[in-house]
Amino acid sequence: MELPVYNEAGEVTGKVEFDPAVLGDKVKRRLLHQAVVMFEARQRAGTVKTKTRAERAGSGKKPWRQKGTGRARAGAKRSPLWRKGGIIWGPKPRDFSYSMPVKARREALRSALLAKFLDKEVKVIDKLDFDAPKTKRIAAMLEKLGVNSKCLVAVKNHNANVWKSIRNIERASLSPVSDLNAYEVLRSGQLIFTRDALQSLPEAVRK
Repeated sequence: MELPVYNEAGEVTGKVEFDPAVLGDKVKRRLLHQAVVMFEARQRAGTVKTKTRAERAGSGKKPWRQKGTGRARAGAKRSPLWRKGGIIWGPKPRDFSYSMPVKARREALRSALLAKFLDKEVKVIDKLDFDAPKTKRIAAMLEKLGVNSKCLVAVKNHNANVWKSIRNIERASLSPVSDLNAYEVLRSGQLIFTRDALQSLPEAVRK
């Protein structure tokens, strides 16, 4: 597969070859679904809380005598049957997160990347070399590249200046190739690789 290489002005400056076979022979949709559910489960706060009758405020005194009043029997003001009483089987704080096997997570990442390459949602830029943070420069580059949807910029190594430049753009995010995961790849409409990041991708997805 030959991919055009762009500069920051959106001009084609060359081509780079990439073999998608290193990502697998097909997109494994069921595995991708499992990976997305896992990542979303990890983001759940799990802080919801209701009080049982033991935790509600109120006296334990019997409201009225058992017989002779014409009213229904009642034993406590904190009964779940009463207004402001306890909640039966209510939700409690819990941890929703769980983990997939490492090999399954790696395979899901390869499938997510393969899907992006097959759908032609990958662009390659020559380099991103910033001496100082400049959000306007990143925004102009994305406009010249025709990236109008949510995008993920993948670089070979973390660069503080590039990260500070891109963090204020709501639809864009930055990640080193070694930190890519299936969830972030799938939720991004476009993937933008620097040339050296793309060349290091086969090694990164094997780790």
